[in-house]
Amino acid sequence: MASPMQATIEDFIKALRASEVRVSPAEASDAHRALLEIGYDDRTLLKDALCIALAKTEDEVERFDECFDAYFTRDEFRGKPAAQGQMSADEAAGAAELPLAELLLEGDQVSLAQMMEQAADRARATDVRLNTQRNLLSRRMLDEMGLRELEELIQRLREMGLPRDQDLADRLAERREALFVEAGKFVDRQMVLYASETGRRMREKLLGEQKLTSVEPEDMRQMEALVKRMAKRLATRYSRKRHRAARGKLDVRKTIRKSMPYGGVPFDIVWKTETIEKPKIVAICDVSRSVQAAAQFMLLFLYSLNEVVEKLEAFAFSDRLIRVGDILDEEQLDAAIAGIIKKIGFRPTDYGRALVDFTELHRDEIDRHTTIIILGDGRSNYANPRLDIMREIAHRSRAVIWLNPEPETYWGQGDSRMNDYARLCHVAKVCNTLNQLERIIEDVLRTYLPH
Repeated sequence: MASPMQATIEDFIKALRASEVRVSPAEASDAHRALLEIGYDDRTLLKDALCIALAKTEDEVERFDECFDAYFTRDEFRGKPAAQGQMSADEAAGAAELPLAELLLEGDQVSLAQMMEQAADRARATDVRLNTQRNLLSRRMLDEMGLRELEELIQRLREMGLPRDQDLADRLAERREALFVEAGKFVDRQMVLYASETGRRMREKLLGEQKLTSVEPEDMRQMEALVKRMAKRLATRYSRKRHRAARGKLDVRKTIRKSMPYGGVPFDIVWKTETIEKPKIVAICDVSRSVQAAAQFMLLFLYSLNEVVEKLEAFAFSDRLIRVGDILDEEQLDAAIAGIIKKIGFRPTDYGRALVDFTELHRDEIDRHTTIIILGDGRSNYANPRLDIMREIAHRSRAVIWLNPEPETYWGQGDSRMNDYARLCHVAKVCNTLNQLERIIEDVLRTYLPH
């Protein structure tokens, strides 16, 4: 069985992991050894030592600070005690068999806090994961403290009918209500430590499957944050791969030749160098009303991948096509999206005219390193779709990826020319959720990233 000191640091590490701070067994062992050396007396020293042992990045240090302050701060039983001083003989007799009742009547805040901590351990409070478990955990913890026995005692005292017993029952009932409040504070802290990240991940999972064209205004900020985290995850993964590839391979012949003046000792290592070519990505986004939300997240996602792509060009269109890269670079996201929509959005869509504009603006920049991603529903209001230009673009580029927010069963119906466009694309997929967007962009990077 772990000692109280060990149990405390183990629960703290559990809280860190719940906050997405990665802690390996070796790092946990280092934290235990540091704790044995310094103890809990100096809070600042303890925080610095554990931070050095457990947090590895700036983001993890920030999460560590928040978690440490929440874990090692106790707000329960910090108010004015409900009762102080010696109990009367009648009160002592009534509470003699129940420690909880005795502590409540004495107003012993310190002992009550210790009892609640011990009860929380027995109730496995650190296993809480969902907000719906709050009331259940609170009741289970209070039962471990002796709440059921306290309620039975209050009931017996009321049934006796004597005035002094009634008074004692009323006082215990009052202290019980105060205990409920303190237990609520304790459980709220457990929720922050062990369940907040779980709840956030569940909300993100639901948002990731939500249709981009039906995002509620109150979810917009959280969706944008989720997009940025997705992009950062992909950027980290592929930039790491690029860094390893940039080291090259040992050129054995040149290394041996260089070592001949030194008696064969390879002082000068020669590597086979190869040019690491980053992909060039062009985003062409339909910003008409039907796909506006999807286009917004598409632009945000691609611009968050600047560490991976060598050159990213963004265009937006309804009836005409314009460059929007400079707007997104110079303006805040909200202002940039609003500016693009005001400048080119909410107009009848003309894919043929947009393709003509694109070739006039960017044709000479398209080469075998260019991946073109088009986001749109392929509905051209019965105008000429200019399939000849689309065929030329596909021939000149590395790949053309078309992401359509409409279900595939809608392709080719009415004014949709999506089936015609799809035959000229390397990939044409339905994309109307963030999870689909992430998977498709990852496929693009994995498939079309030069190795």
